[in-house]
Amino acid sequence: QVQLVESGGASVHTGESLRLSCTVSVSLFRIYAFGWYRQAPADDRILVGAIERDGTTHLRPWAKGRFTISRDTSKNIVYLQINNLRPDDTGVYSCNADLGPEYKDTAVRFGSWGQGTQVTVTS
Repeated sequence: QVQLVESGGASVHTGESLRLSCTVSVSLFRIYAFGWYRQAPADDRILVGAIERDGTTHLRPWAKGRFTISRDTSKNIVYLQINNLRPDDTGVYSCNADLGPEYKDTAVRFGSWGQGTQVTVTS
């Protein structure tokens, strides 16, 4: 089982930046992809973007321009950089390990989550 621990969340003001970290218990190369998700208060969890095993990143259209996903394979950490934070970025940010399509059971394939890290943005 993959263990994920997020960190870096904070209470900030509009316009500031944060870099969130997702520390992974295994080599990043063992995991098919990692996704960053956000859950705003009283809202569903939504995908922000993902990074694949080969380092290719994908962002939802609304996240392009202010969000960046990167990684440090020597430290087994996946990052989410958020610039020019806005109040509607407020929420709990979590990372998820996608074990890969060989896992037919999606509950297993996407079952590894961190506890999340809180980002609160005030104007």
